[in-house]
Amino acid sequence: MKLNDVTVRKAKPEAKPRKLSDGGGLYILIHPNGGKYWQLAYRFVGKQKTLALGVYPDVSLAAARKRRDEAREMLANSIDPGEAKQTQKREDKIAAANTFEAVAREWVENRSNDWTEAHKALTLKTLEQDAFPGLGRRPIAEISSSELLATVRAIEKRGALEIASRVLQRCGAVFRYGIATDRCKNNPAFKMSEALKSPTRTHYNTIEKGGFPQLLRDIDGYQGSPMTPYALQLMALTFTRTGELINAEWKEIDLDRAEWLIPAERMKMRRPHLVPLSVQAVAVFREAAKLSGCRVHVFPNRNDPSKPASNAIILRALGRMGYTGKMTGHGFRSAASTMLNENKSKWGIHKDTIELQLAHVEKNASRAAYNFAEYLDERRAMMQQWADYLDKLKAGAEVIQMRA
Repeated sequence: MKLNDVTVRKAKPEAKPRKLSDGGGLYILIHPNGGKYWQLAYRFVGKQKTLALGVYPDVSLAAARKRRDEAREMLANSIDPGEAKQTQKREDKIAAANTFEAVAREWVENRSNDWTEAHKALTLKTLEQDAFPGLGRRPIAEISSSELLATVRAIEKRGALEIASRVLQRCGAVFRYGIATDRCKNNPAFKMSEALKSPTRTHYNTIEKGGFPQLLRDIDGYQGSPMTPYALQLMALTFTRTGELINAEWKEIDLDRAEWLIPAERMKMRRPHLVPLSVQAVAVFREAAKLSGCRVHVFPNRNDPSKPASNAIILRALGRMGYTGKMTGHGFRSAASTMLNENKSKWGIHKDTIELQLAHVEKNASRAAYNFAEYLDERRAMMQQWADYLDKLKAGAEVIQMRA
């Protein structure tokens, strides 16, 4: 006797599991806890087997019958439906591991040793916001050039040309990783940049021509938080990246040796960086120590002194001094690079000395190990020349011709 919807719905559990048959090997198994499971009893190559067809009421009687018929059709073609189901599960699992998002996240983790946590977070954020919504669930091997182009064109339409270029670059790296790990055969991002609008290349704002001496004087006269002028002075004296300075810890700094060793995990290129400190920089650090020397960080957070201050303190301070749109934290690096290169012949500085102090090091691992101490004496002398030069600029004893 075949089942009907009412019989299945009203079937009550008993002390032991019981079956209600529908014919053709299909039955519903009712457990003592009330759970109802569709199953198919069948024989394949002389062996009795059972195939799970789903849970009632998620799978209705009509759906269960359809699944039974599909399974029996497989049997008629000498295919074991149970084995076919397991094969499909394995393929689905492999496919899930080979989606664009899965491969992209694996690529990011694979690069973690080469990146700072901040760069890793920024890379993931870019992909999560602009690549995963359209491509994330797609098998990476099936993504076409037109599909990828549609994704980056959507970013272009927002007017975010720089972001579109960055997303394409990172997607290209994901596809190259997919090829290397045998998850896809082609890189649809290859040469696609030629199909995108070129973003207007802008540089970090650097003080306009001739304005650097006044900026240095304004920093000395800054009326905000007492720690902020020390941060601004050290940005000028050391020309490190904003995050490298603001996250500095006292254990990294040896004032007796006049050295600051920034650990690899806080450097953009994940390599330690030694900053020789001028007499002026040592003096600023000593003044800062009077306020924060008992803390872990040179510039502790006002709300939670166990943490470093926000990187934004540099930009906010520059804004309060009237330099919004004219100067940024990175502008100190740009200014130092420009002026040092313009004076390198006069001061007897080798270009490599400037590049090494800016932490523009080669990616080759063995070369980088040598670079750690390369030109150290020259860099030490250069940093003192630079600090003395800044003193002359503040005093108005030197006139500079900065590039606009």
